Amino acid sequence: MKTYIFLASGFEETEYIATIDLLRRAKIDVESISILEEKEVIGAHNIVILADKVFSEVDFSDAEMLILPGGMPGTNNLNNFKPLLEILKKHYSENKPIAAICAAPLIFGQLGFLENQKACCYPGFEQELKGANVLDCSAVTSGEVITGQSAGGVFDFALQIISKLRGKELAQQISEQIIY
Repeated sequence: MKTYIFLASGFEETEYIATIDLLRRAKIDVESISILEEKEVIGAHNIVILADKVFSEVDFSDAEMLILPGGMPGTNNLNNFKPLLEILKKHYSENKPIAAICAAPLIFGQLGFLENQKACCYPGFEQELKGANVLDCSAVTSGEVITGQSAGGVFDFALQIISKLRGKELAQQISEQIIY
């Protein structure tokens, strides 16, 4: 089983880098996937990241979790990429965990994933979290959905993902390793 984190032009670099770093420290098999036809993806602050693979190279049948970093215009670019939306819908319908941070939870809201769920997002996007009980917190897990507020809360976000996938004890160990 693999965890996939998706990259689009204009993604929030800190949300991607900190999340994938902590997941790899936890020995979670995670790959970064560019929705472009090239592995090089330029973030919102002009940092170039080399993704592990491009979307067309992966079938996602082994997906344990799907993760969306936020940032603008990265979130809009993810939201406009229909093949990703189809993969998210299939994954969610199979009751598998999903996670999004910053502006990216708006994608879950538009897809109807947040109905009667606790959720958080970057301030100003709350109205996009349709049906959610919107909280002002750094990260929250509600059923199979994890949402995060911003780059400032990315450690809480990543630790909740680790807790969901591998347990609270490992999340606590990683937290202690990074002296968080």
